[in-house]
Amino acid sequence: MSSGVWFPTLGLVAWLCCLSLGPVQGGKVLVLPVDGSHWLSMKILVKELSHRGHEVLVLVPECSLLMKGSESYKTEIYKVPYTKAELDGNFDELKDGVFLKPPEFTDMFINVQRLINFTSMQVTGCESLLNNKPLMSRLRGEGFDLVLTDPFLPCGSILAHIFSIPAVYFLRGLPCELDSKANQCPAPLSYVPVSFSGNTDIMTFPQRVKNMIMHFVESYMCKIIYQHFDELVSRHVEDSMTYKELLSHAGFWLLRYDFVFEWPRPIMPNSAFIGGINCAKTSPLPADLEEFVEGSGDDGFIVFTLGSMVSTMPEERAKEFFDAFRQIPQRVLWRYTGVPPADAPKNVKLLKWLPQNDLLAHPKAKVFITHGGTHGVYEGICNAVPMLMFPLFGDQGDNVNRMVTRGMAEKLNIYDVTSEKLLAGLNKIIHDKSYKEKAVELSEIHLDRPVQPLDLAVFWTEFVMRHGGTEHLRVAAHELNWIQYHSLDVMGFFVIILLTVVWVTLKCCLFCTRKCFRKGSAKKKKRE
Repeated sequence: MSSGVWFPTLGLVAWLCCLSLGPVQGGKVLVLPVDGSHWLSMKILVKELSHRGHEVLVLVPECSLLMKGSESYKTEIYKVPYTKAELDGNFDELKDGVFLKPPEFTDMFINVQRLINFTSMQVTGCESLLNNKPLMSRLRGEGFDLVLTDPFLPCGSILAHIFSIPAVYFLRGLPCELDSKANQCPAPLSYVPVSFSGNTDIMTFPQRVKNMIMHFVESYMCKIIYQHFDELVSRHVEDSMTYKELLSHAGFWLLRYDFVFEWPRPIMPNSAFIGGINCAKTSPLPADLEEFVEGSGDDGFIVFTLGSMVSTMPEERAKEFFDAFRQIPQRVLWRYTGVPPADAPKNVKLLKWLPQNDLLAHPKAKVFITHGGTHGVYEGICNAVPMLMFPLFGDQGDNVNRMVTRGMAEKLNIYDVTSEKLLAGLNKIIHDKSYKEKAVELSEIHLDRPVQPLDLAVFWTEFVMRHGGTEHLRVAAHELNWIQYHSLDVMGFFVIILLTVVWVTLKCCLFCTRKCFRKGSAKKKKRE
């Protein structure tokens, strides 16, 4: 090997090794996750921190959807004032009606109310934790180095403030882009589309008008959505402090972003991109699944799941899928816990749970039918599998819009899907090579990075523990008021100077004009 290749390669290897080195002494991490699919990707980081010698304690409510104990980390169960049945019913409200009718404008207000109902229940659980004096006293005495939390709920941020330790936020994004606003991150409406606007980063004039209107509507909705968060912060942290102000003191933001998926936009220095953290590792398929997919031959197979929280649908909707799958040569693995028809096609295998990423990594995977959740989208991108997407609720509509615009997916509506539409969509994606080519292109870009997302997340978490925060990365914009931030006072100063100069100039001109006029009049009188 020539010296021109050897030394740069050696330097890169040394740098990567330094990144992967653990700290001299393991730290103590308190974890407050958000239930549901949010927990699935955070759990990957939690396990890795524990594997690297850190003492990790995860606070888990006694009633949860997906959070369970593990040998990889410690858990502390705390009581909440609701039952598992109430929690399930509360979540079911979020997806109520999505299979049966098209969305309407008024649904936006209904969905906001459902979101408030869901988060309000979680807030009561947080309140129960904060009022548990014996547990809080014991946690304070543990001497944790930081709080790792998902700021979709406020409990972790409040605990970090109470214990006077930094908070590392692990998230995809918050409603109303509260994370960007709290971090003083610029988001110009001219090229950063508002959520649910349907816009891309390239907008026509009418689309920018729509973006501006949606921004004002969103601002109003945000005050309603975060009102009970603000009240909780005021009760337990400081009077008149808002949740946005509390978030502004973040130690670091671990964002499940990647610009092969997100629209390009500004980002702040106390943030790192860890999009795709959930698809870095694959495992061998179980024997029965391996046999099923290998038996698909050249036609390959299709993976069908609507996320970790939706495993069934109305029978009339499911019938359309069964009828379509019966007419294709591909085999189908479908996460479905509903009642299958008596004549279910033989090329369909129904599962209560499936190893989604491991299946998508198989070379015979042809299409991924998904609801557009970020975990599934990143796994589709990582493994270069084109997608047929059925957005259900939340940010899934925006996620689907991005993938369709990128040329890697097609969109269908779950409420009016027919076997004919489904067949047309599948055949288009399978037989039009452009979808696979675009998927491969995006996958190669996404995977071309110097440090893997998990290693990057661990590095910054340990960095915050080593240095007690990242105050040097906090922008000075936090200390400015609205007038100072937009330099309106400076502009006003320049305007005053300009007006003063204009006024003095006009006065001088008037003075000179009058003087000349008087001299002319005097000369005229002398001649007379």
